[in-house]
Amino acid sequence: MTERSTRAWLTPEIRQQAEQLIARMSLDEKVGQMTQYDWGFNPINPETGVSVRDLLRDEIRQGRVGSIFNLSGAEEANELQRLIAEHTEHRIPLLIGRDVIHGYKTVFPIPLAQASAWNPALAYRTAEAASRESMADGVAWVFAPMIDVSRDPRWGRIAESIGEDPLLTSQYSRAWVEGSQVADAPGQATASCPKHYAGYGLAEAGRDYNTVDLSDRELRDVILPPFREAVEAGALSIMASFNEINGIPACANEYLLKTILRDEWGFEGIVASDYNALQELIVHGVAGSEEEACELAVLAGCDMDMHSGFYMRHLPKLVREGRVPASVVDTSVLRILAVKIKLGLLEQPFVEVPSVEAAEAARVQFTALAREAAQQSIVLLRNEAQVLPLQKSGSSIAVIGPFAHNRKDPLGCWAFDGKPEDVVSLLDGIRHAVGSSAAVHYAEGCSVSVDTMAASGLTEANIEQVLEAARQSDVVVLALGESLEMSGESRSRTSLDLPGAQRQLVEAVAALGKPIVAVLMSGRPLALPWLEQYASAIMQAWHLGVQSGNAIADVLFGDYNPSGRLPVTVPRSVGQVPIYYYRKKTGRPPGGVYSSYYIDSTTEPLYPFGYGLSYTAFQYSAITVSDASIGVAGKSSVSVTVTNTGDTAGTEIVQCYIRDEVASVTQPLKKLIGFCRLQLAPGESGYAAFEIGERQLAILDKDMKRTVEPGRFTIWVGPNASSGDAVSIVVE
Repeated sequence: MTERSTRAWLTPEIRQQAEQLIARMSLDEKVGQMTQYDWGFNPINPETGVSVRDLLRDEIRQGRVGSIFNLSGAEEANELQRLIAEHTEHRIPLLIGRDVIHGYKTVFPIPLAQASAWNPALAYRTAEAASRESMADGVAWVFAPMIDVSRDPRWGRIAESIGEDPLLTSQYSRAWVEGSQVADAPGQATASCPKHYAGYGLAEAGRDYNTVDLSDRELRDVILPPFREAVEAGALSIMASFNEINGIPACANEYLLKTILRDEWGFEGIVASDYNALQELIVHGVAGSEEEACELAVLAGCDMDMHSGFYMRHLPKLVREGRVPASVVDTSVLRILAVKIKLGLLEQPFVEVPSVEAAEAARVQFTALAREAAQQSIVLLRNEAQVLPLQKSGSSIAVIGPFAHNRKDPLGCWAFDGKPEDVVSLLDGIRHAVGSSAAVHYAEGCSVSVDTMAASGLTEANIEQVLEAARQSDVVVLALGESLEMSGESRSRTSLDLPGAQRQLVEAVAALGKPIVAVLMSGRPLALPWLEQYASAIMQAWHLGVQSGNAIADVLFGDYNPSGRLPVTVPRSVGQVPIYYYRKKTGRPPGGVYSSYYIDSTTEPLYPFGYGLSYTAFQYSAITVSDASIGVAGKSSVSVTVTNTGDTAGTEIVQCYIRDEVASVTQPLKKLIGFCRLQLAPGESGYAAFEIGERQLAILDKDMKRTVEPGRFTIWVGPNASSGDAVSIVVE
C-alpha cells in the first residue's frame, strides 16, 4: 500500500541556518540545546541560600540550557531570554514549554470531555485559543495533545485522553496539532508536542507508570495511528513515554524512535523525553548509571532530556571518548534549532504583552468558546419520563451535592493556570438561568476529596439540610462525581464508584420520592448501575472548565439540546475492565457453558461507546451501498437518511463501523471507520455518506503488511457501537 507523505516543514533554508549555527558552537553549547529544566522546581540549599533557579540562571548565561518549562508569565520569560541575548555568543533563545492540556488561563473541558463532542473542529478552536494565551506569556511549546488510546477507566490519565478508539483519537490528534501550532508572526508561534509515544495508556491494572506489554500488531493497529496522524499534521515535536515497549523504555527504544518515527514516517522534529525519564532508565533496570542512561537515550534518538540533567553532565564526555558520535549530537541539535527557527524565536525571542483592551477582547471570546465546548461535551445518559428539560418558571429546584457550588473541581486535572474564581459553579449557572422565575434551594450535603474518599462525611445536620432543601422542591439536581485530584497523573483508582458518602446522599434524597437529575462531574467514566434505580435523568458532565455551570444549566433547561456521545465504554463494574467495543472475536461462539462470559454479570457495558441521548428522536432509514462488489483497489460508499422525528432541533452523531468477516488474522468485531454530525430541525431529514476504500478495508496481514484482502465486509451505520442497520460488500 502507498503510505501518505509527511508534511515537510524543515526547508533547505531552515536547515542551512541551523547548520551554520552548529558549525560555530562548542560541544557544551550543543549539548546545552539538548537540555531542558523545570523552572517550577526551585528548592533552596539551606546551607548556601542558593536556589535552583539561581544555578539555572548561571547555566543559561553560559549557553548550557536550551529549554525551560513551568515558568510564570511574560515578564519572567523575557528576563530569561534577555540573559541569553546579553551573555551568550550565539544568542539562541530558550524554547519555553508548558503542559497546556485543556486550556491555559481560560480552562476548557478536559480532553475526554471534548472528545465527547465528537467534533474535532471544535478541539482545533480550543487548542488554538489555548496556544494564543500561552504565547502571550512566552510559552511557545505546548506539551499537548495527549493522544494515548485509553481503555481502562481506573487509569487517572484517561481524563487527558480522547478515549478508547484509534480513529476518533486520530481525528482529534490532527485537529489538536493543527490548532495548537499557531503561527502569526516571528516570535508569535507555537509548537505542539503530542504525547506519550507510545503505549502509555495501556498500563497494566490501570496503574500509572506500570509496565506495558502489547504485540506489535496492537501497537500498529491501535496505539500508533494517532501519532502517525500527528506527524502527518506537521507536529514539530513528540514526547517519548515513561513505559517500556517490548522490554525497552520508550526514550531508549530505537524501534520506536528511529525505525518507526524517523525511517517509516519521516518525522523531522524534536523527540523529547518525558519528565526525568532518563533517570527512570536506571529504575527500569536497563541502565546501571547516569552515564549509561545518557548513552542509551541519545543513541536511540532522544533529542532532548527533560529535567534529569544527564545530557549536560555526561554527554560531552561520551562524545570525547568516542562512545557517542559527534554527528548524533549535531543531528539532535539541528532538529532543536530548526524548530526554534521555524517558530521565529531567533528573530523575536521577546514577548510583547497585549494591551488591556486586546486582552479583554480575547478573554470574552475565549470564555464564549469555553461555554460552547462545555455544552457539546455533555452526554445525556438517561432521561426517563422526559424529566428533562426542566422548566425555568413556576417551579422549585433543589441543587444538592459536593459539586453543586464547587468552583475548584470543574477546572479538572492539568489546569495549572486556571483560577477557581473564574469558574461558574452549577448552582450559579442554574440561578443565572432561572433568575427570579423559580425558587432554588441549595445544600452541599458532604464534601469529596482524596482524603475523604472512604469517609462518610455525612452528619445528621448535613442530612437534615439536604432533606429540607429537597422537601421544598419539585425536582432535585444532584451534583455528584470526583474531585480534580482524583484524576490525572498518578491518580489511579481501584473503585469506579462515587467516592465518599455520595451514595448515602443519593439514597437519602431518593427516599423522599422527588424526581432526581444526577449530574456526574468526573475525570473518568464511573460504574454506577445502581444510580439508575434512583435518578430519572443522568448526565455525564465531566470536568467542564470555567463555563461549567452555565453549560450544564443550558442543557438542564433545554437552551441547548445535548449532542454529546461517549468516547469510552462505561462498565457496569470494575470487574469488566478493561472493556471496550473494539474487541476481538474469540474462538468460542456465543451461548452455552463454555463461552466467554461471567457467571455473576452480563458482559454488556452499562453504556456503549458512542452512546448519548437527545431531547428529540432520530430515525435511520434507507441505508444503501453504492457498489456491493468492488476490487481490492476499488471504492464504494455507504449512505443513510436520518430524520428528526421529534419536535426539537437537534444534532445526531452518525457513526459507521465495519467488520472483516474472514481474514488472515483475527479482526475486531467492529471498528469505527467514520462519523459525522447532522444538525436537523424538527421533521427535517439529512444524508450521511461514508467512503469505503483502501484506508477503511486494509488490515495488517499475517506478514505484517498493510493490505486489502478479498472477502465479505459487514458495515453498520447507527447512533452508537451497539446499534445500527447493516449492509455488506464483497471485495474481490
